[in-house]
Amino acid sequence: MAAYRLRWTTRCLLRLTFKETSLWRGVWCGLFKAVRGHASISAPWAAHGGLISHYDSLVCSGSLQEDDQQRAALRQLEQLNRVMTDYTNIPILLPQPKDCLHSHPTSELKNNTSKVNLCSPEEKMSDIDRDVDITQEVSPKPHPPHGYYIHGDVGTGKTMMMDLFYSFVENRRKRRVHFNTFMLDVHRRIHKLKQSLPKRRIGKMTMYDPIFPVAMEIAEETCLLCFDEFQVVDIADAVILKQLFEGLFKCGVVVVATSNRPPEELYKNGLQRTAFVPFIGVLKEHCHTVSLDTGIDYRTREMEAAGKLYYISSEPDAENAVNTLFEELAYRQNDVTRPRVLNVQGREVTLSRTCGTIADCTFQELCERPLGAGDYLEIARQFDTVIIRNVPHFRVGMKDQARRFTTLIDNFYDQKTFVIVHQTFIYFAQEVSERLTLFTADEEVFAFQRTISRLTEMQTEQYWLSGDRSQT
Repeated sequence: MAAYRLRWTTRCLLRLTFKETSLWRGVWCGLFKAVRGHASISAPWAAHGGLISHYDSLVCSGSLQEDDQQRAALRQLEQLNRVMTDYTNIPILLPQPKDCLHSHPTSELKNNTSKVNLCSPEEKMSDIDRDVDITQEVSPKPHPPHGYYIHGDVGTGKTMMMDLFYSFVENRRKRRVHFNTFMLDVHRRIHKLKQSLPKRRIGKMTMYDPIFPVAMEIAEETCLLCFDEFQVVDIADAVILKQLFEGLFKCGVVVVATSNRPPEELYKNGLQRTAFVPFIGVLKEHCHTVSLDTGIDYRTREMEAAGKLYYISSEPDAENAVNTLFEELAYRQNDVTRPRVLNVQGREVTLSRTCGTIADCTFQELCERPLGAGDYLEIARQFDTVIIRNVPHFRVGMKDQARRFTTLIDNFYDQKTFVIVHQTFIYFAQEVSERLTLFTADEEVFAFQRTISRLTEMQTEQYWLSGDRSQT
């Protein structure tokens, strides 16, 4: 309750500070809570019509602009929504080899944390083919429906459509997650599973595969996975995706994903891409591909600004204005201004100036240290408002910092974190393309373009009104 009051008073203060009051706030607040709130149950309007009906109402009200490609994609998602209402992948019926670790007493596993098959891939595949008698006793389940892979340029409405679909699905075994966050969770599960394995006996070599058991564990928790910003830039992710998703699909998990790239161009020019390419075939086999190629970035359309959120260092008293804003926000917090130490996967990340749910950080503090998606996700979870000071003019030689900044904004945007930027420059349209020369991989180019687009949206009142974490 205390946390709720703090967030509520922060939002009220921000609205008073920006002196923005208008009747349509309530309309936008309701819309954005719906399409970006990621509720665990279906939206209240789901019982009164389908996705297309709701899309029509948003267009008629002026909340959305009519888009034929969006409408066509929503028709396909509406068909999947009908199927997902009664769909389940439980029980997961996969044959268990007799000589596998799972057949051993569970006491052999440290802390008894794993209940799934830990055989090598070769053992699993051969035994699945051999042990026909096991599956004959169980009536076959219906084949899982195909998912959707929605790709297109930045700002074309991919996330909005997926979130609308997600809010309409009347199936509690669903999960909506940013792809970076999902992969962090996968690696955490793999590490935990490896730690739980029994010690190897001297003179006996046993190969364990932790990826398929992790896929089964995830499948036991959900039958629908909705991924926002499906992209692959990390070789550690690239080398396990084929096996991971093969396991998810075999366990009946349905995938709906958004991406800036078509499947064929995922991880383009990445290290050891030949090992990644087979995953593309797996993805296309289980997901229909939908292209949104409108050429319109709806984030840059005319929307009312939330007030002054971006400060340029060359402007008079810009730094004093940011200092004053932090002090006004901090005054409403039930805390004192102090450093905060966050524990992220056993590591300590220190932020030098925080107060309650407000963090006052520098670019150097956030992007010039070896931080990653997990660190930024934890910051977004702990703080609903983050000030970023001294954002530089990105130049050649700052590729690592630019990558971290992209990951930072991705996580803040997905977690609906309020961002106030104090920067040493202001980008004009022609300068954005110049900054793309920082990158060599196509994935990074599109990711940086997405960052610019999202920063534009994060200045709007609609974005700030959507960040009501007390309702999520």
